[in-house]
Amino acid sequence: GQAAINPAGRGELDQLASALIVLEKEIPADIAWVLRVDGHTDRRPVSSSGAFKSNWDLSAARAIAVVQYLSDKGVAPTRLVAAGFGEFQPIDLGTSDEALRRNRRIELKLTDR
Repeated sequence: GQAAINPAGRGELDQLASALIVLEKEIPADIAWVLRVDGHTDRRPVSSSGAFKSNWDLSAARAIAVVQYLSDKGVAPTRLVAAGFGEFQPIDLGTSDEALRRNRRIELKLTDR
């Protein structure tokens, strides 16, 4: 039920930010590309007393946290997009703790604008 980036995630995002900064210089300026950051949740409803009204809110907040982090590390904000998918794009339809954990994720897609 959180959108905070843990220390291990920050380390991975630091490496990604460095790669994206290099990539920005290598891709011709006339190619309209973005890194889409997709946030996902598991199927369990968020707590009604929590900071988020729905899984969509939570998934969007997770994606926004990653986009803001990358921007703070020097990636051009014009190259970043945040999208929240809530619980509606699961990769594991199971109900085990492992299945639910797999569905709580961030996906990255280099795509056109």
